[in-house]
Amino acid sequence: MIISSPQKITFRPAWILLFNSLRLPCIAALCWLATVASADVFKGAIVVDARDGSVLFEDNANYVGPPASVTKLMTFLVVHDALKAREISLQTLVTVTAADSRMGGTQVWLKHNEVFTVEELLYALIIQSANDAAHALSHTASPDREAFVARMNVRARQLGMTDTIWRSPHGLPPASRELSETDMTSPRDLVKLSQALLRETDILRFSTVESREFGQGYRPQSVMMRTHNNLVGKVRGVDGLKTGFTRAAGFCLAATAERDGRRLIAVIMGSPSSKERDIRMAELIENAFSKLNPSPISAAPELPTVTPVPPEPPPEIPALSIITIADEPEPSTAANKEPPTVQFVYP
Repeated sequence: MIISSPQKITFRPAWILLFNSLRLPCIAALCWLATVASADVFKGAIVVDARDGSVLFEDNANYVGPPASVTKLMTFLVVHDALKAREISLQTLVTVTAADSRMGGTQVWLKHNEVFTVEELLYALIIQSANDAAHALSHTASPDREAFVARMNVRARQLGMTDTIWRSPHGLPPASRELSETDMTSPRDLVKLSQALLRETDILRFSTVESREFGQGYRPQSVMMRTHNNLVGKVRGVDGLKTGFTRAAGFCLAATAERDGRRLIAVIMGSPSSKERDIRMAELIENAFSKLNPSPISAAPELPTVTPVPPEPPPEIPALSIITIADEPEPSTAANKEPPTVQFVYP
């Protein structure tokens, strides 16, 4: 008689069976969500080599939407044009109008009939992103706001910004909240504007400042301004340019950075939060620099060509007793460790 050994039966808990049945669909869903999340970090983005404009990264770079306060980059350029033409100077005095004082949004709280220099208002424009300062500068560099906005659009055409139309000097949404009445541009066009600013102006003198007092010596109590560009001082080489936010625009940023003699320009439009925008921008900058070679200026000089000479036979050296000494490992100290390039601290 043959007696077969009893078959081993394994019972699995119901939750394991359920997990196994759902595992593949769940993994597929998570991959889809990751793709959607990545796509939702911005509506459009581009990174270029500032030297020649060659594109290092782009994703929907022709997306057209409101840039919010990034508009103030064109305001800076048109004011600089007026400075270059000697229509005004940095020391030109600007008297605040009632309309300036009613701008709202981000501001330095200009009061009717206060007086400031053009230079002081330019710092407020770039560091604080002050809407009231932008409006005050517009009727200083031109007869009125309308004439200034017309100059903004002429400049855009000159730079080949074909997707752009300006309707304000500050980027605030219109009272109607209609997109057909607000400033519109694209990441690719903002790169062209950024190139012009870096090539023609001293905007980095303003955009590299992390904090500064506004109105010191002009009013009884000054206002401490702090840059809205969280990458300045946190991501190596970043020294500009301008952030922007409205509900319609989302979180936007035109940034620039320089390392080893090479400069990048990067633009993101339409991020859902400043944190996601900043982290993604830092990643784009790091990845782009990894694709670039150092500037020829900063590279090691090429050694001159030397005609080889056959070596002479070495003289005979008497044998020596050699004592081998073990190499000591180089001490690991904080001083010879490069700190992380990106250091974000969020509450």
